Amino acid sequence: MSRDILIENGTIIDGTGAAPRPGSVLVSADRITATGAQADEHARSVNDLERIDATGMTVMPGLIDAHCHISFDEVSSNDELFFHRSRPALAAIIAARNVRKLLRAGVTGFLDPDSIHELGIDLRDAIEAGVIEGPRMATGGYALMTAVGGTAGRLVPDEGIIGYARIVRTKDEITSEVRRQIKGGVDWIKVHVTGLIPRQLHRGELQVWSFDELKLVCDVAHDLGIPVMGHCRGPQSTRDAARAGFDLILHATLMDEPALEAVVARKVALVPTLTFQANLIDYGAKLGADPFLQDLFRREIADSAETLRRAHKAGVPLLCGSESGFSVTPYGEWHWKELEVFVRDFGMTPLEALRCATLEGARALKLDGKTGEIAADRLADIIVVDGDPSRDVGVLGRPDAVRMVFVGGKRIDLTQEPPPRRPISGWRVNSYGQILSRDVAR
Repeated sequence: MSRDILIENGTIIDGTGAAPRPGSVLVSADRITATGAQADEHARSVNDLERIDATGMTVMPGLIDAHCHISFDEVSSNDELFFHRSRPALAAIIAARNVRKLLRAGVTGFLDPDSIHELGIDLRDAIEAGVIEGPRMATGGYALMTAVGGTAGRLVPDEGIIGYARIVRTKDEITSEVRRQIKGGVDWIKVHVTGLIPRQLHRGELQVWSFDELKLVCDVAHDLGIPVMGHCRGPQSTRDAARAGFDLILHATLMDEPALEAVVARKVALVPTLTFQANLIDYGAKLGADPFLQDLFRREIADSAETLRRAHKAGVPLLCGSESGFSVTPYGEWHWKELEVFVRDFGMTPLEALRCATLEGARALKLDGKTGEIAADRLADIIVVDGDPSRDVGVLGRPDAVRMVFVGGKRIDLTQEPPPRRPISGWRVNSYGQILSRDVAR
């Protein structure tokens, strides 16, 4: 039986947006039993108690990354993702290794929207069973696409499976694929609502599903108790996804007034996931990124900030996602960066951004009211941070700032770093840039 734990002398950020306060946190088994004076009082009656001194440190909920592709292994191109990740067993072994990097960064929960070979389902089950160590995980299966595709243009075939995607062509195929994925154990159904058409790149991502098709996905999934999320860039796609009944919208950039009204009417949770863009803007010169692409991403953030800010003020939940899994967003490096975007570009206070990365993020795990908060009877998913993120969220990105991590009351050993990797034959293509670790950024 595990010992009760008292984390004392620290400053608590509870995840609700409330001001930090000094106090203790008492953990029994997998739950937070009490906080503050009640924690100290209850601790006096505990015979076998482990005390942890958090003097000068912040005790807060672990980060929840609501958009993390754990199976991609930091790809540098769609070609690499679709044609050099064809070995399911190897991909699963590498994902199990990479998932520990999230823990070391203070991530105690994440949502993987879609995965190659649908290995997210097995990875989640292995974590839950204690076969491997990792954060709490929720997952989709293959992303549903029409033949027009997603962001990979003509690399996406007209039918079948490629990479993380299943192409569906008819309403019957949509229905059968949603049911197949739910039988297989997904937590979410993901739809790639927008895509890029090579001859129309100047128009940006276009909606490639009809409203009736989007509503069909929601009707079938909801009848079986599974929520639906969608990749949406552009006003029409966000509006139609909200109207069709989507439960989570990834990106939701470039909304117009009708799209904003539809989102606010249903209070659909949004995951802007602008870390990828922010990293290329901030560090693209170090990577040799195309200045045109940097300018495009800069305008996407600037042109979306006001409507996302208004959505937040109207009560729409905003969640933090890192899009980790690409060379620009490697695992364990940038899970805090979205908070910086929320503060810098959306005008949030650090405490508001921290709420988006913790309490609100519990929605992505389907654990609303059960994690993401330092409060009695919540799951003990806790991090202890050297510094004060309520003054500067960038503290969370400093090397070794995350001193302790607890998932379900179990303390994670952060001292064991994985050994350096060597190249795997055929796993990567010639890279157009370095993996953007924090060392490269500095």
